[in-house]
Amino acid sequence: MHKFKELTVWTKAVDLAADMYKITGRFPSDEKFGLIAQINRCAVSIPSNIAEGSGRNTSGEFIHFLGISIGSSFELETQLIIANKLDYIDNETLEITVKKINDIQNMTFGLLKKIKEQQKS
Repeated sequence: MHKFKELTVWTKAVDLAADMYKITGRFPSDEKFGLIAQINRCAVSIPSNIAEGSGRNTSGEFIHFLGISIGSSFELETQLIIANKLDYIDNETLEITVKKINDIQNMTFGLLKKIKEQQKS
């Protein structure tokens, strides 16, 4: 079992989720059940799956949940690109946010690699 609160990737993902709520708070209200819900759900899913996986019994289960977290991050990135094309977020916000997402993706891939290497030994 890993201590998820000590994982930098989890902390950054929680911060990203909070950022997404602030950003989507500026979206048109008619997107409440559309992009707002989708973006916030994906953003919350990233740290939630890291936390859930860390509490599982095996490294294989942790790897599985890290994979879900990575998938949610790519889904979030796609939704933000769509929001930008609809002029809900500007190019600068998109660029800054995608960089944060990419950093989290890289950190998660690194954690996956580390866990897989530990499984081999």
